[in-house]
Amino acid sequence: MLTGSFTVRKVERLRPAIETMVSDHLDAMADHGPVVDLVERFALPIPSLVICELLDVPYETRSMFQRCSQVIMDGTADADSLVAASAELNAAMADIVTRNRAAPGNGVLGTVVREHGAELTDDELIGFGTTLLVGGHETTANMLALSVPALLRNRDQLVSLRDEPTIAGTAVEELLRHLAIPAPLLRTAVADIDLNGHRIAAGEHVVLSPLTANRDPGLVPERPDDLDLHRRPVAQLSFGFGVHQCLGQQLARLEMKIALPALLRRFPTLALAVPETDLRFRRGSTVYGVEALPVTW
Repeated sequence: MLTGSFTVRKVERLRPAIETMVSDHLDAMADHGPVVDLVERFALPIPSLVICELLDVPYETRSMFQRCSQVIMDGTADADSLVAASAELNAAMADIVTRNRAAPGNGVLGTVVREHGAELTDDELIGFGTTLLVGGHETTANMLALSVPALLRNRDQLVSLRDEPTIAGTAVEELLRHLAIPAPLLRTAVADIDLNGHRIAAGEHVVLSPLTANRDPGLVPERPDDLDLHRRPVAQLSFGFGVHQCLGQQLARLEMKIALPALLRRFPTLALAVPETDLRFRRGSTVYGVEALPVTW
């Protein structure tokens, strides 16, 4: 029901709006002057604005849904905090669903209501909305932020992305492969299975790591641990696989392809404002990321 709203063609229609958002935030960074937190000033606002636009969510509520999303994505949060954050987010989304039931808008929820409204309960629509809201900005925001230290550690790759517009697509695929922000998945084998010569018995617990998979020499034979923005893209697992593959992956790719080169061109002397060892990384989250990213130029 939602796939049609996230095709390459549909997502590409958002390019002018995303380019404007990126330009406006770069202007605001320049006006503020160094030092700024790139997470707060750039990496988080861009995908937040985009997903608000898609879901017809008032942008004024962004601080609320960002706060609730961080709790929901925090694997160490206690049950009471999770319940409270989910309830607050669901209540806000219920208002949006009610509005779209009465007069379907042009956003994703409005489209689903027009095409499938009779098949869905309000709770299901609320579930659609909150899932997209949480997943649609936290993941991309963390990829944008984490890409910057990775590029700063590899100045030749940074220069390529900044000065070669044609490599934006392959560059984003390589950053997705190299960083692989989804946390490892914990699963239990439901049957005996042989995997590459290893026996996994039914009932045994398994840790599945997208990052490890993305750096498998069988997938990337040459220098799998290196960042190479000219590398031919491989079938990396950062967006999952099969029926559970990320619905919004084309949107995430577009945001990164626009935002990262624009940032590097606007601030060619971009640098961390603190030693990299001082950066604080998210622990226990379902998505890996940096809590803050002070930069200067």
